[in-house]
Amino acid sequence: MIGDAIAAEWMKFRTLRSNHWLLAASLLSVLISMGVAAMVVRGFAGQDTADRLRFTGIGDGLGPGLQVALFVMGVLGALSMTAEHATGQIRTSLTAVPKRHVLLLAKVPVLLGVGLVAGQVLAFSMHYGAMAVLGGHAGHVLMDGRTLGTPLSEPGALRSVLLSGVAIGLVTLVGLGIGAVVRSTAGTLVVLIMIVLVLPTAAATLPQPWRARAGSVMFEGLVGDGLLPPVAALALLLAYPVAALSAGAVAIALRGRRTHPLIAGLAATGVLLATVVVAQPAQASDFPWKACKKEMECAAVQVPVDWDKPQGRKITLPLVRLPATGSHRRIGTVFALPGGPGGSGIEDLEKKGAAFAQLRQRFDVVSFTPRNGLDLGVLSKDCLLGGPWIRLPSNEAEFDRQAEVNRAAADKCRAKDPELFANLGSDSVARDVEAIRVALGEERLSFLGTSYGGVTATNYARLFPSRVRAMVLDGAVNLLDERRLRYQVMEGQLVKFAAWCAGTAECVLNDQDVVKVWREVASAKRIPVRGRQVSYDGFDVQIAAAPHFISPGADNFRWKELAKAIVLARAGDASGFADYVKAGTGSLKPPSPVGMNMTHCLDGVGFRDYADFTEARSRNKRLAPNYPQQELWHGLACPGWPEPPANPPRPLPSTGLPPLLGAASWTEPDVDALVRQVPGSATIRFEGHGHGLYLSAEPCTIGHVNRYLTWLKLPPPGAVCRS
Repeated sequence: MIGDAIAAEWMKFRTLRSNHWLLAASLLSVLISMGVAAMVVRGFAGQDTADRLRFTGIGDGLGPGLQVALFVMGVLGALSMTAEHATGQIRTSLTAVPKRHVLLLAKVPVLLGVGLVAGQVLAFSMHYGAMAVLGGHAGHVLMDGRTLGTPLSEPGALRSVLLSGVAIGLVTLVGLGIGAVVRSTAGTLVVLIMIVLVLPTAAATLPQPWRARAGSVMFEGLVGDGLLPPVAALALLLAYPVAALSAGAVAIALRGRRTHPLIAGLAATGVLLATVVVAQPAQASDFPWKACKKEMECAAVQVPVDWDKPQGRKITLPLVRLPATGSHRRIGTVFALPGGPGGSGIEDLEKKGAAFAQLRQRFDVVSFTPRNGLDLGVLSKDCLLGGPWIRLPSNEAEFDRQAEVNRAAADKCRAKDPELFANLGSDSVARDVEAIRVALGEERLSFLGTSYGGVTATNYARLFPSRVRAMVLDGAVNLLDERRLRYQVMEGQLVKFAAWCAGTAECVLNDQDVVKVWREVASAKRIPVRGRQVSYDGFDVQIAAAPHFISPGADNFRWKELAKAIVLARAGDASGFADYVKAGTGSLKPPSPVGMNMTHCLDGVGFRDYADFTEARSRNKRLAPNYPQQELWHGLACPGWPEPPANPPRPLPSTGLPPLLGAASWTEPDVDALVRQVPGSATIRFEGHGHGLYLSAEPCTIGHVNRYLTWLKLPPPGAVCRS
């Protein structure tokens, strides 16, 4: 009997002219999607580079067109029932099929079959139409990590379009169920308008996170990237038509005094809704976060001072979290590792947390005051900020005297807590991070390692590779390179500085041979600081000038300052260098802070002995004849150190890690060499000056980093961001 009823319903569907018109009208959704894409392209093309990065993409391109398709196909399903009531055809149908629930069920395969086919045609037509209108703009990476348009090759895009087609098919059953309950065409249209158009629009006006929460349970919100896990979203998507048909079955059953369809419908709906509850993502452990500054939450963990004695004395590390905003399904935790060494991750998030705004749609962002942080409070901060002036030794006796000076400075700070002082290498910091991961209840972590935080990150990757979901190394220090590439950078920056001077009257060296003048100053034996009992030599000049060479600053103000200092030094007065060094450090010459060296020396940065130093000095003269000594400075701070190097540089494992992403300005070529140790890794290069690009809110870099951390999509080889 059911087969005959289905055949009869198919015959009615084919012969009803309004069905043909409705199917044709559904093509309006394609035109709407293309129209929206056209407006987006017009707006996008009129923006500058920075504003384009902040643009909102159109995703798979369906947008408002999907709502139109859902409404039209919902009307198609509703009319299959309400039209029979309006024309009186229902009496003839019930005569042919006396069992009311059979009549209702017979319409289901007809509407579902037509709806699914039409849905897929419409969904893919909307997608391809919108992408065609976007053209070459579709692949432009935005700050949130998405592209302006999402092609089917992107993670989740094909699933979204397919599910949209399924939703268009299922909405016909929603319309059928509502029509069976209301029986009136006008009344059914009102209900459909509320479900498909009014409620989603109202939800979009709510503040976050309520907007996302409400939108994630709307019919069209179940096919995209909402808050619900895929299984829960699919279950709720199926629950809509099941609930509507159950309601229709209830109406028919009560009229026919039969309750079996009611029981079956309610049971099916209950199972699907239970699936939604069960499929909710498992939350991380109930870590005791408490609200503190601004949007941040604070907590603390205790870790062993000496990881070789895990049951021994503990220290407390402060933690901070910028929690996920709840606008999208949470993926996990991004751990931001501060630079330095000795930097504060808490200060980074407090001052630069806005850079994580888009990332927080899907991640908690966590950082800390590391054990080698100057703000930890165990060792004297004043002592750690101080340090000796490094002198370039010309013989082994002078090398040994520098070692004695280093030892004295270290012992002064070490005396308060020798045990902690011996355990401040990046490997110990990495083990602290692993303890935090365990406390947070995260199976894996994603990382953003900035500057020297990249050393901590690579130590973690070497020690705990299976716990790394993704890792970004932003301006990371590459200790394995022995600073070889850095010498090439300094030579290149000198050439850029000379070219700038030659092209502008704002440089006081404009009419001179800049490289020749620089070499004269950088090789000087003694340049007094006028009015002070201190002098510079060429080594001091190279150390003092390096930050200005690397980063000219806005409007090249540091290069202007550097040029003036060089002119003064050539005339026999190093006060130009001394003044800006004192402004930044409080010292007339660049100090070598104990708070930096206490990690550097344990991480194997220093020279082993005088022979190691002389070998490096000879090599550096070959690599950088105009800037041969600057990179010797860090290594000369460690001879005589009271603790031996416990964590010498080692390569990353070539297996067991996901591909990494490097981010580097044009003065940081060693970042790419670092990430390329892991097959499949890539680097995004910023064609400009800068360091710590993500925390500096460089929008193009943020877009590529967010894209990688969220969808694990790396930029293509040779990808470049321009200032």
